Amino acid sequence: MRINDDLTKPVIVHSARLDWVPSPSAGVDRRMLYRVGGEVARATSIVRYAPGSAFPRHVHSGGEEILVLEGTFQDEHGDYPAGCYFRNPPGTSHVPASKDGCTIFVRLWQYREGDDTQVVRQPGEGEAAPLRDGADAARVLFDDGQERVSIEHWRPGSRITVENRRGLEFLVLSGSLTVRGEQLEPQSWGRLPAGQPLQADMGPEGAQAWIKEAPLEHADVLPLPE
Repeated sequence: MRINDDLTKPVIVHSARLDWVPSPSAGVDRRMLYRVGGEVARATSIVRYAPGSAFPRHVHSGGEEILVLEGTFQDEHGDYPAGCYFRNPPGTSHVPASKDGCTIFVRLWQYREGDDTQVVRQPGEGEAAPLRDGADAARVLFDDGQERVSIEHWRPGSRITVENRRGLEFLVLSGSLTVRGEQLEPQSWGRLPAGQPLQADMGPEGAQAWIKEAPLEHADVLPLPE
């Protein structure tokens, strides 16, 4: 399966408009934003857990990066409420579940060789970052020199520019904004090749966005199993 796999082209997906696709585990459904591969895939998705659903224990051979969007995501290590961000590096395993249901943003098999940092940021955690014009808050969730992940709040009516030297990926968390003539609502996702800055005009409520500044695919990205 190949979905939005041409990394040389900009892409915007209004994920809230996509149909939910069942996963192999009952009660766990997905909206696929980017995918290369079958059930084991290099993938970016919105995943919904119905109340009481769970996924069997599995090892993340290619790493996993998650932002909890709604509800509370859980595993045997603890609870992760909306706003929680974490990275499970290659080789880690868990039994993901949700007692009351949740929605998460997930990136799989996009780690590079040697990235073995375990990160858990509870809601509101992260280092304060310098504010760009139009922003009133910014937190860095992860930055190892190869990737920088942050959450920013942008003021109503402002025009935001995010420079893009390496590659840029973003997810609208709340509010609305307009990019390239398209209005983006919560859970809209975008990806821009290096050299194409994100230029966005905020709606009347402003917006909050998750941003990843990194190569769209690392030169030493972990290979998918054959």
